[in-house]
Amino acid sequence: MSIDHEVPDQGPHPEDAPAETHTAATGETAATVSPESSVPPTPAAARAEVTKLLSSHFCYLEGEGADDVVVADALLVTTELVTNAYRHGGGLTRFSAELTDEGLSIAVGDASTRTPVVPDDDVGGASRAGGYGWLLVRRLAARVSVTCHQTGKDITALVELT
Repeated sequence: MSIDHEVPDQGPHPEDAPAETHTAATGETAATVSPESSVPPTPAAARAEVTKLLSSHFCYLEGEGADDVVVADALLVTTELVTNAYRHGGGLTRFSAELTDEGLSIAVGDASTRTPVVPDDDVGGASRAGGYGWLLVRRLAARVSVTCHQTGKDITALVELT
């Protein structure tokens, strides 16, 4: 099963994106999830889509069990990748989430060719606001890849669901 959105050549404003159809693939059959969708307009919308996808895997998403920690990690990775695309990447250009044999694969595209960076430690112990998102993604995901191309970059993260 998957959720896939792509908006070719979109600038930093997702509301200007052309509407596209995305599908959720289940084996050989593809079912339309939303007939007029584009990339999620906010990190919360992306989280909602991933929550819907994960509910098919876990059947419930409440409580405080081990499954809930895995779901929370997957949602945190989703939030960080989408937020960073909007905040630092010139806008979200592509979003997909797919359940695979290895776990949840989350792919995000943005309009910047700048790769994510890990901030330097603060000098003299001064605290900083923000800058931890990429560290969290790298820590929570089993694999992360960054692929740059002429119009931006794609980041794919695999979150194991065990």
